Parts: sequence; C-alpha cells; structure tokens
Amino acid sequence: MEKSKIGSRFEGKVAIVTASTQGIGFAIAERLGLEGASVVISSRKQKNVDEAVQTLKAGGIEVFGVVCHVSNEEQRKNLISKTVQKYGKIDVVVSNAAANPSIDTILQTKESVLDKLWEINVKASILLLKDADPHLKKGSSVVIISSIAGYHPPASMAMYGVTKTALLGLTKALAADMAPNTRVNCVAPGFVPTNFASYITETDAVRKSLEEQTLLNRLGTTGDMAAAAAFLASDDASYITGETLVVAGGMPSRL
Repeated sequence: MEKSKIGSRFEGKVAIVTASTQGIGFAIAERLGLEGASVVISSRKQKNVDEAVQTLKAGGIEVFGVVCHVSNEEQRKNLISKTVQKYGKIDVVVSNAAANPSIDTILQTKESVLDKLWEINVKASILLLKDADPHLKKGSSVVIISSIAGYHPPASMAMYGVTKTALLGLTKALAADMAPNTRVNCVAPGFVPTNFASYITETDAVRKSLEEQTLLNRLGTTGDMAAAAAFLASDDASYITGETLVVAGGMPSRL
C-alpha cells in the first residue's frame, strides 16, 4: 500500500504495537505508520526487530524498534519508557502478542502450557497497559487482538481459544476502567495465513475447508486486520469503546 493512497488519521500520534515484526502485528504497525504515526515495534528477537525496522523505514515510516518479550516485566517496562523517552507520549497501544504452544485438548494440556498461554495471551496485556496507562492522555486508544477462536474454541487449540475468549471480557472491563480518556476495543481476526498460523496453508484441503466456512469464500489477509485495527484506533471510532470487531469474512461468531 502506498502512503499517498490512504489517509493521515495518525499524523503526530505515537503508537506501540507488540509482536509486530511479522504477520498481523507488522501489518498493523505498517498501516498506522503509513497513516502518519510514529510507530514503536517490538518482538522477542533483535534480528527480527532490526529487519522489520529496516523494511518500514524503506516505506517512509517513522519507526523505532525495541526487543520485548511481553511476559518479561523488565522488557515491558523498557518498551514503555523507551517510547516515552524518544517520542514524549503514547497515543495508541495495540496488544497483539500471543502464543499457541499446544494442540492438545483442554484436559490433556499440561499445567506449564496452561500457565504460558494465560501469561502471554491475557496477563501480559493487562500488565503492559498498567505500565502504559500513566502516559495515555485524553483521546488515546487501545486495541486488543483476539480471535474468531474466542467464540468457538476449536478442539485442536482449545485453550488458546479460551484465552482469546478472556480478551473479549478484558476489553469490556478495561473500557470501563480506562474511560473516559482512553477507548479500548478489540479485533477478532478470522483465519489469516501467517507464520503463526501456518497450519492454515499446510494442505490445500485444510485451506479449502476454511475458505468454505466463510461467506466471502476466502481467507483473511493481514491487511484486512490492519485496516480494522486502524479504524478502531483512529478518531473515526471516537464513540466506540468496549467493542469487538469480528473480521472473519462472515464466519459465525455471535448474533
């Protein structure tokens, strides 16, 4: 996408996006940056951060990269403090980091895996926002990335799905907690082929069966998710808070 073909809703704003060196997180960071934001990206590995920064800079985006494993308290605090040191403020936080280390059913999932899923997929979002909150002023915005799996957790990633269900409730709770200065909303992506969800394109049969579950007969793209997140983060959504936007091509979520 070219800068000239989209708006400038984030001109002068500073946005942090976690787990943003590839996949949906990268696409969100890129979209916010193309619309004028100074973007702070992060992920666990320095190499990935450096490569993503280079790519975004080449697209004319003002970007700063920080290594941050979201379950590490010191690294979370460092992400916030480095952002404030460099840009003086935070306007948008997109909490995108997630793990899915198991394909076991719920009752077969090891306790250590349950802990890791809870830690990264839910608790880290809360703790990150706790650190960011003092810097979020009137008109700021938070976007949490959940999943269509939060509505109907599939057997092969049931506990992952349950943590994503928790984010739907967390969005409501945080929206009340952070009002009226900060809006908090959520995007629930459908099936998007990324490295994180590589099983989607493992075989043509899997891909086809997933496409057939949508009304639009196609899988989602990272750009679809970025557009939705950018809308919720922008002033175009200034009267929307506590909501989840399902971006899943018409896959069943709720009435």
